[in-house]
Amino acid sequence: MIALPLPLIFCLIILFLLIHNLRELGHWRVFHTLLVLCAFQSLIVALVHYYGVRAVFPVLPVSACALPAMAWIAFRATLIAPFTIKTALPHALPACFSLFCLLFASQTLDFVIFLTTFGYGSAILWSLRPSADLPLARLAAGPVPRRVWQGIGTIFVIASFGDLLILFALQRGEIGWLYIVVNVIWSLSMLVIAGLALIREDVAEPEPQDRPEEPEIDPANDAALMQRLETLLSQEQLFLEPDLTLSRLAKRLHVPIKQLSATINRHTGENVSRYVNGFRIRHACDLLRAGQPVTEVLFASGFNTKSNFNREFLRLMGASPKTWLANLQPDLPRQKI
Repeated sequence: MIALPLPLIFCLIILFLLIHNLRELGHWRVFHTLLVLCAFQSLIVALVHYYGVRAVFPVLPVSACALPAMAWIAFRATLIAPFTIKTALPHALPACFSLFCLLFASQTLDFVIFLTTFGYGSAILWSLRPSADLPLARLAAGPVPRRVWQGIGTIFVIASFGDLLILFALQRGEIGWLYIVVNVIWSLSMLVIAGLALIREDVAEPEPQDRPEEPEIDPANDAALMQRLETLLSQEQLFLEPDLTLSRLAKRLHVPIKQLSATINRHTGENVSRYVNGFRIRHACDLLRAGQPVTEVLFASGFNTKSNFNREFLRLMGASPKTWLANLQPDLPRQKI
């Protein structure tokens, strides 16, 4: 009976997920490159540590440094700004530096891998702090995109300490078994990252940002901007679009993303997602009163997951949709401007 090592099994699963997702989307996305690297890393681990193919061993540290850098590129392209070669190119330096260390200072490789993995993992987590904007995240997805990438960033931070274990084991002369354990953990991490990256809430189409960032407008103009925003949402009902993003709202209003986000926060005490969801929930209330079933209402109101709809309805109305309808509670008050 043929037995496959776990890293090779993980590699095959990741490739299956990749092919399945490509069929759904119909085109290549930046995060697909991350999945390819995850599968490649698992394959190299299997070849080196289970099949004894030492000829490919030099590839292992280079790909280990390329992975977190690619995760950072995919993260920014998914939630922050559209992918460009100019912004991505500097992140090839970790892999190039690991190749340099491999040739001239191999004893530093594990520490370089640790710094790269821990650094990029921490950078992702820092970029997801509560006050940070995610211009390309679908507003209908709620906190899902943030949580998905928080999971990926956390995995890289945890995995980085596996390389520290190798450093300590090198000092004790017990490295053979630890290499296998750590690389199995790495391969399992690759599988988890692949699964997280393929969550549908996190694959909104990036919109080109052809307007440069501008300084924030005078606070005296905030009320006027909020009035324009409410008019835009109410008259054109943009809130009904599940793919609506902060980036698109800012482009329609011809203001910088940071200015719009800060203005909404100052005048409502809420983030953009919650502000837009207020319009969606009011619309959902009208549909519920008209007799439409909840399962139809949530999609007709701009939400794309039942969990996010129920969470926002409970937050704003103080009850579940069915309970609210049964009690005929008053409608949500208008947004503050």
